[in-house]
Amino acid sequence: MLHTSKAAVVFAAGLLALCLAASAQGQGGRGGTPAVTGPWSDKSLSPDQRADLLIGQMTLDEKIQLLHGSQGGRGAPAAAPTTSRSNGGAGWVPGIERLGIPDINMADSAVGVTRGAAESRYSTLLPSTLGAAASWNPGLALLYGQVIGRELRDQGYNMSIGGGVNITREPRNGRNFEYAGEDPILAGTTVGTVMKGVQSQQIMGDLKHYALNDQETGRNIGNAILDKRSMRESDLLAFQIAYRISDASGFMCGYNKVNGDWDCENDYLLNQVLKKDFGFKGWVMSDWGGTHSTTKAILAGLDQEQPGSGFFGDALKKAVEGGEVPLARVNDAVHRILRSLFAVGVWDNPPDQRRVVDVFKGLEDAQKIAEESIVLLKNAGNQLPLNAAAIKSIAVIGSHADVGVPSGGGSAQVNPPGGNAAAPPAAQGQPAGPGGGRGGSQYFPSSPLKYIRAKALGAKVEYNDGTDPAAAAALAKASQVAIVFVNQPMSEGRDAATLELPDKQDDLVSAVAAANAHTIVVAETGGPVAMPWAGQVSGILEAWFPGIGGGPAIANILFGDVNPSAKLPVTFAKSDNDLPHPQVPGMNLLPPPGAAGRGAGGGGGRGAMPPFDIPYTEKLKVGYKWFDGENKEPLFAFGHGLSYTTFAYSGLHATVAGHSVTVSLVVKNTGKRAGKEIAEVYASLPASTSEPPKRLVGWQKVDLAAGESKTVTIAIDPLYLSIFNEGKNSFEVAGGDYKIWAGGSSRSLPLSQLVSVGN
Repeated sequence: MLHTSKAAVVFAAGLLALCLAASAQGQGGRGGTPAVTGPWSDKSLSPDQRADLLIGQMTLDEKIQLLHGSQGGRGAPAAAPTTSRSNGGAGWVPGIERLGIPDINMADSAVGVTRGAAESRYSTLLPSTLGAAASWNPGLALLYGQVIGRELRDQGYNMSIGGGVNITREPRNGRNFEYAGEDPILAGTTVGTVMKGVQSQQIMGDLKHYALNDQETGRNIGNAILDKRSMRESDLLAFQIAYRISDASGFMCGYNKVNGDWDCENDYLLNQVLKKDFGFKGWVMSDWGGTHSTTKAILAGLDQEQPGSGFFGDALKKAVEGGEVPLARVNDAVHRILRSLFAVGVWDNPPDQRRVVDVFKGLEDAQKIAEESIVLLKNAGNQLPLNAAAIKSIAVIGSHADVGVPSGGGSAQVNPPGGNAAAPPAAQGQPAGPGGGRGGSQYFPSSPLKYIRAKALGAKVEYNDGTDPAAAAALAKASQVAIVFVNQPMSEGRDAATLELPDKQDDLVSAVAAANAHTIVVAETGGPVAMPWAGQVSGILEAWFPGIGGGPAIANILFGDVNPSAKLPVTFAKSDNDLPHPQVPGMNLLPPPGAAGRGAGGGGGRGAMPPFDIPYTEKLKVGYKWFDGENKEPLFAFGHGLSYTTFAYSGLHATVAGHSVTVSLVVKNTGKRAGKEIAEVYASLPASTSEPPKRLVGWQKVDLAAGESKTVTIAIDPLYLSIFNEGKNSFEVAGGDYKIWAGGSSRSLPLSQLVSVGN
C-alpha cells in the first residue's frame, strides 16, 4: 500500500505538472501569460461555469490582483513597475500565470486605437462616432467596431475602452465627437452595434461613461441632478439599449456625481439599475482615477479600480479580512471579469501574435463610413454637386485643407501617421500627444485640396489659409466657386464656451460669401455649431471629424460621385440662448486661463475649481425634445439631411397588437439619380404621460434607384413607446391614443396616424 500510495502521488504530481505546463504560445499582450490547462479549459462548459472553476483555485491575493489596474498609461502611479507584458496602452491588469489567466491589455479606442506613435504602430482614424451616428446605418456601425476590434487584435490588445454612450445634453461638451448624439434610441443603437462589432473580433468591449457624465467642465466634481424617470428614459435608456445589443464585457463608471453619490460608488446606478435591471453580466471599472473609496465602492457595485491600487489593493484585502467586505462580493467581481474572458473568446483565442495593421483596408473602410456620415445641410439652387467639366476656377479656403483634416483630442486621439500634418515643419514627425496643433487639434494627412484638384482637372484650384479674411475674399471674388473649410477643435478635458466657431471663422465665411455668391462651407466640427452666415452661403456640408478617408470622402460628395445620405443625430441651435443652459454649467466657476491647478484643459475640474451642482432642469427634454417642447425653431433639426435627389412619403399604415405597433409606409425616389433616404418614425404619447411632444421610435435607411418606390416596415419596440414608472421601478406602455408620425426629419413629418394602444 505504501508503494502504491507513493506511485499514486508521483502520478498525480506528474499529471498536475502536465496540466499546468505552459505552452509556447503566449496569452494576452506582449509576452503575456502562458496558456495553462485545467477543468476550466473545457469549452463545452458555460462561461460562468468556467469562471467558477477558476475562482475555486484562486487565493485572496490573486483575486484582488484582478480587481485593480497595475501599470498602463494615463494616471498610473509613478512607481508602477515596468514590464514587457504591458502593451503600452491605457490600462493593464496582470493575469495569474499559475492558472493561465491572461493579462488584460486595454486601449483607448473610441475612434481608432490610440497611443501607437511611440512604437510606430499605425492605427486607422475613423470618422467621429457622432459621424457614424449620422449615417443612421447599423451596418456601418458594425463595420466601425470591426475595424477597431481587428486593429486592437493586430496590436496585441484584448479590450477596447471606447464605447461612449453619453447623450448630448450639453452640445458644447468637448467629447461629443466620441458619442452618438442626443437621442437615446439612436445613440444606444449606434454604440451598441459598434461594440458588437468590436466583440465580433473576440476583443472585449466597454460602454462608458456611466452615467450623466455629459460635460467636461468640472467633470471630476460636478453633481448631476436628475430624477429617476428622466434618467431611465434618456441617458440610462441609451446605455440599456447599447448593452442589450452588444452584451459588452465592461461598463466604465464616470467621474461625476449623480444625485450626491459618485458614479463609481452609486448603488442606484451600479447595483440597482445596471446589474439588476439591465442584467449586466460583465464588470464595472472606474474611469481612470474615478475611485473614491474601498468598502462603499465595492459594495455599491464597482468591480475594478483603474489605474492603480489605492482602494482595491491592500485596503480591499484588509476590508475582506476584517469582515467589512464579504468574500462573496470579491468572488462576484472576479467572476464577472473571468466570465467575460471566456464569453468573448479572449481566453480561447488570445491576440498573441502581433501583426502589421492592414492600412489599406482601414483606409477603405474609413472612407466608406465617412461618405455615409457627411450631412448635406443646405443646397440652395442645387449648387451641389459641382460640375467638374464646367468649373474653371475654385478657391479653397481655411482649416488647413491643403494638408489634412482635423481629429478630436484627449484620450481618443489617434496618432497621425508622420505626426500632425498641420504642425510647423520643425515639429513634423514628432509623436502626437492628446494636445498640440491648432487649438489642440491633430490634423491627419488627408488633404481635401488634393482631392478637389484631382476632381477638377480642368480648373484652376487655389488655396488660401483663411487667416486674412480680406485676402481670402479677394481670392474668392476671382474664382467661380469658393469652398470654405471651418473647424471647431474639441477635446476631452474642456468644453467649448460657446456654439460659435473659434478664431473669427464666422467673419471669414461672411467675408467670402459677400465676395462670391457661390460659396460652400465644409464644417469640420466635434458637434453642433452656430452658423450666423447660414443664410449667406449656397451650400453647407457637416463633415464632423471625418477620419483618415476624409479628404476623398469630402471631394466625392462635393462633386457628386457619392450622393449624401446622412442626417443629423443632434439639433443645431441658432445660438447658445436657445439651449436649456445658455452657459455650460460651472463654466463661470473656472479660474482664469493659466491659473495654477486649473486642471486638464480647464474643464477637468481638479484643483482650483469648487464643487458644484449640474441641475438638469430640462429633464426629459433633451435635444429636439427641448426645441419641440419650448416651441423653438432650430437652425437645423434633428434628423435633417439633404440628398442630390428627392423623396416622397405616402401610405402610412400603423397596426397594433397589444403593446406592439408596426408601421408601414411607402418611400419614393422622385428625382433623377439613385439615393438613400432615412425614413424616420416618431410617436406622440398620450397627454396623460406628460411626455415631450414626440420621440423617435424607429427608422430605416432605404436605397432607391431613380423613380423607384419601396414599402418600409418598422416594428416599434414596446420599450420605445414606454414611460418609466418610478413607483413600480419598471417601464410600462400607458394606455391611450398615440400619434404615429413619419417623414424625413423631426421637423418634416408629412404622414401621421392616430392609434389606440393598450386600451
